[in-house]
Amino acid sequence: MSLNTRAIAALGAVVVVGAATVGTSVAIASGQTEHSSHRATLTVGNSSIVADPLCFNGGSPITEDLQQECQQKATQALAEGTLPTRDVVVSDRVGVGVSPNVADTGWWAFTNGGSQGQGGRFSLFSYAKGPTFSGSQPASQVLNASGKTLVTVVEGDKNSDNPVAVWYFQLNTQDS
Repeated sequence: MSLNTRAIAALGAVVVVGAATVGTSVAIASGQTEHSSHRATLTVGNSSIVADPLCFNGGSPITEDLQQECQQKATQALAEGTLPTRDVVVSDRVGVGVSPNVADTGWWAFTNGGSQGQGGRFSLFSYAKGPTFSGSQPASQVLNASGKTLVTVVEGDKNSDNPVAVWYFQLNTQDS
């Protein structure tokens, strides 16, 4: 038995319509109606969370005034518990990823954890252009003693004083 070209075309149309329906359904179900080109992802163990920047000036450098507002927004969000959050145990590994266009601009990431010899700050990813993932670090090295660790991701050119975008995540240390 052979298929004729009409049957093949009809089958192809069903596959294309089905794929489009599934793709649209996934986007609607996740609340994503359009693509965001400025995203950061925090990975803890086998789970991750994706966020838009807390501070963003449409792709232009964030001015000094906007940086002050950004820090106030971050402080308030941290106090209210509204930052994107992940639970972590010390045996987990932690990493950060960014969208390709963020990587093209350049980015770095750090936590307010780490040893006092590091100034109470741990670098998850030193400044670089191109790579989209920091690699994963042992959580035991990136966490601070308070049980709540702030992860900061910054997009910007290292030769500029003003970042382009800033993301904040919170890690909540759990008992193993």
